[in-house]
Amino acid sequence: MTQALLDENTVVAYLQERGIFTINAHPTVEILTGGVSNVVLAVSAEGKDLVLKQALPALKVKATWVVEQRRALVEAKAIEVLSPMTPRNVPQLYDVDADRFVLLIERIPDTSNWKEDLLGGVIRSEIAASLGTILGVWHRISSENSATLGEFEEDSLFEQLRINPFYRSLVLVHPSVAPRITSLIEELEGLKTSLVHGDFSPKNILVASDGHPIVLDFETAHTGNPVFDLAFLLGHLLCKQEYFQGNREKRALAECARVFLDAYEKSLGAEADRHLAWHVATIALARIDGVSPVNYLDQQGQEAVRDRALGILRAHIAPSISEVFLQS
Repeated sequence: MTQALLDENTVVAYLQERGIFTINAHPTVEILTGGVSNVVLAVSAEGKDLVLKQALPALKVKATWVVEQRRALVEAKAIEVLSPMTPRNVPQLYDVDADRFVLLIERIPDTSNWKEDLLGGVIRSEIAASLGTILGVWHRISSENSATLGEFEEDSLFEQLRINPFYRSLVLVHPSVAPRITSLIEELEGLKTSLVHGDFSPKNILVASDGHPIVLDFETAHTGNPVFDLAFLLGHLLCKQEYFQGNREKRALAECARVFLDAYEKSLGAEADRHLAWHVATIALARIDGVSPVNYLDQQGQEAVRDRALGILRAHIAPSISEVFLQS
């Protein structure tokens, strides 16, 4: 049953009822924007600076995209598992309301959003390297813990939030690469070895004032194929290469891709999937022709990403990531 959604007018009474704030508190409430899947409100009072997230029953995109609200509970569970692995890089969980699909996490001060930094031309490869290390730690440690893998075994949320909008949606749009994309779906559904974040995107990464990254939005976490997390981040970097006209930014993004993958493989202690480039191309193509396209590319940029992605997917052998990001 869908629960009533909170807003800036009802959230204070709700938090007082849950004992988060006293009845005499007068919290400040701020509507946070940028997400398509949750009500997101910042609430501060009595020395507590918190972010409230309540899962929406349908995502705020043009196409119909219905998804289960229980993903909020998945996110809470993932934070509890991953925070001890990399405590500086995961926000603290404060409260979970399983009946209303609401969670409270700490609001981290003095941060910037990595997506906005990148689009603003602030492209720091050391952040990409840190993210590769973090992701490698998560994938390596979780792969060795059968209890964790069992706890996150499921198919429906990942299917609703990622397979359908980012893979299956392209099969009819681009029949020339449909067999390739279908084979990639089979890889994702057939090899499940690690706890996968599922939304490892620049928009979900904050950069603290001292430069260390904090990863957000764990609601798509699942036991799955680790190649997806790598491809999701790299696919977004590929789109951003076509946002810029200048070679400096393009080269800087290519360097981010290189050091991210190098740090990941070092942290993991193994090489990434040999089909990684095909997954990267699929994610990039989905951000143009899928259910949730990026909002920062003009028509020329969209066409450039489409051409690059289709060229990669049509290649007989998956290219290296260096080749994917190579700019003349």
